[in-house]
Amino acid sequence: FLSLVAEFCCGFFVILILGNFWFLAVLYLLWLYLDWETPCAGGRRSQWVRSWTVWKYFREYFPIHLIKTSELNPNHNYLLGFHPHGVLVAGAFGNFCTDPPFKNLFPGLTPYLHIMPIWFGCPFFREYIMSAGMVSASKESVSYVLNNERGGHASVIVIGGAEESLNAHPGSLTLNILKRKGFIKMALKHGAHLVPVFSFGENELFKQVANPKGSWLRNVQEKLQKIMGFALPLFHARGIFQYSFGLIPYRQPIHTVVGSPIPVKQNLNPTTEEIDQLHALYLQKLKKLFEEHKSNYGIPEHKSLIFE
Repeated sequence: FLSLVAEFCCGFFVILILGNFWFLAVLYLLWLYLDWETPCAGGRRSQWVRSWTVWKYFREYFPIHLIKTSELNPNHNYLLGFHPHGVLVAGAFGNFCTDPPFKNLFPGLTPYLHIMPIWFGCPFFREYIMSAGMVSASKESVSYVLNNERGGHASVIVIGGAEESLNAHPGSLTLNILKRKGFIKMALKHGAHLVPVFSFGENELFKQVANPKGSWLRNVQEKLQKIMGFALPLFHARGIFQYSFGLIPYRQPIHTVVGSPIPVKQNLNPTTEEIDQLHALYLQKLKKLFEEHKSNYGIPEHKSLIFE
């Protein structure tokens, strides 16, 4: 979805350059230069955009639900680890970039969804995603959000990143997380409480071409991901008037469960051992969250998370 909107915005910018409105393109480029750091400084959200009626229909299509398991005190800042990435990341967008789901359940907290910096280089598209509450996933951006002395900020990071989308097959429970410890270090440096979030149904929205590790397709996808910074999963789902093939996601319910916070004491210079200890505790809490709720959302008892 984001890719399609980005392509439209880029196409519109090219039309401005090639048409009789090149001066508008020049003015926008000047604005882009002056505004370049905004995605790393909290963005520029718009309550009007986040409340568009279209997002209500978007959430109802699947439908998307946000489940609260514990109170989050707005006097603290939080780092929410979102799992899994899936292909669309629909649960993250629907719950944290549109109102009122998060706003109603966690009053006093402002969510910021961190995405790859490359998206903010796309003309016009960057304005749209910032208005929805998305900001850069850079260290500077996360620090800016979590450095709010009054509390009330929630950084939402899709921990598995683009690489994890290559595992987004229906029924897959594999998470890319064992080597991802940067979010742990950021939480320690800012004293932000960690909150595991698991989105049941996220991997059921599309069918992906078989790409087991070691296959030629997976090798090509991983190489492209390293070069471009984002993955290219080959997926399909349903069409507009038929259900056999298309790029529209299947209507599968998504239940995004927000776990209990893990208190984190600020440590400006955490050691490797301290980071590893908190990382292990986070994995433990994430697994517990999954086990406690999996039976509610159709996951067989014998199925468990796989950490890679």
